[in-house]
Amino acid sequence: MAAWAGAVKAAVNWVFLRGLTREARHWGRFTGQFETRIAGAKVVALDLPGNGEFRQQSTPLAVETMVAFAREQLLAIGTKPPYALLAMSLGGMVATSWAQRYPQDISRLVLINTSMRPFSSIRLRLRPANWLALARLAVRWGDAAYAERSIYRLTCNQPAQRDADLAAWQQIRRNAPVNSANGLRQLMAAARFICAAQTPRCPALVLSSRADRLVNPLCSTQLAAAWQAPHQSHPWAGHDLPHDDGPWICERVADWLTG
Repeated sequence: MAAWAGAVKAAVNWVFLRGLTREARHWGRFTGQFETRIAGAKVVALDLPGNGEFRQQSTPLAVETMVAFAREQLLAIGTKPPYALLAMSLGGMVATSWAQRYPQDISRLVLINTSMRPFSSIRLRLRPANWLALARLAVRWGDAAYAERSIYRLTCNQPAQRDADLAAWQQIRRNAPVNSANGLRQLMAAARFICAAQTPRCPALVLSSRADRLVNPLCSTQLAAAWQAPHQSHPWAGHDLPHDDGPWICERVADWLTG
């Protein structure tokens, strides 16, 4: 473990990866909160193909292809490994595959409200109570106001800045829309992904939200148990934990790094 502690001090490049159809700007205030709290952290919020900066590209149907894309983009901007990864949802699958396939790249792994086979079933990974709402969302994907309100209801439990958040999210959707085909391809990639058998060689921290209405937090519990990784559970936040309580994440990561 001492060898990894030294690696972390050198790995000031934290790469953030978001989930389905979301991009770097959806991290909101969290990126600044993290850089302020975590000494030496330099955050690169990377978009996956089909989202944000790369919305014109077709989303790969394989998580492993997203890993290759992410590695290429970081090297292209001069950000070299080792990296510490913080990722949620689909981004967590990308981060996991990355740590397993290229262990020399990754010094630390923080996974937030993610789920993957073989640890969790489809009914845990996507709560059945939301299937109809998600179908309606797919049908009305082009309606920015409806789509973002629906996503907010499914993923957020902190309404203090709701109107401002929705205005910002609708603006993101207007100037960098994720097309419905890429949204479907991302969903397919997430459904198809199967985590490799080996536990990542780097230290990993699993964070989840007890009140996640989209993904059952048991997914995180089962993942952490399989890897024998530390797991912290937030008492009231929704699926978008960085939105609902970013400082809580920062404190859990800071404690983990120093512990």
